[in-house]
Amino acid sequence: MKRSTNVTAPLLASAALALLAGCRQQQMKRCVDDHNAVVDDSLCDAQQQQQQQHPTPGGYFPYHYYYGGYGGFGRGSVASGGSTTPRAGVSYSTSRGGFGSSHASGGE
Repeated sequence: MKRSTNVTAPLLASAALALLAGCRQQQMKRCVDDHNAVVDDSLCDAQQQQQQQHPTPGGYFPYHYYYGGYGGFGRGSVASGGSTTPRAGVSYSTSRGGFGSSHASGGE
């Protein structure tokens, strides 16, 4: 018996869409030091506030957010494979998720 391509094609398309939708996980956003070692988020937050209140062009800023990549959220974990700038259209999380997690989208 010959299978109908009229049924198979839409079924494959809907399965592909379901897989793509499931792959859209949030990327990590971690506060790191000069060596990309994870530090407490409060250090990045405090530094950003200081930069806004007292902008110094070309100043030294030891902490920054690291977007995506590998490594954990634990202090001292080394972040790699990501970027210091967020990608447009990508959603980032500053925690492992669950209750109380903090989420931000790209282009912050």
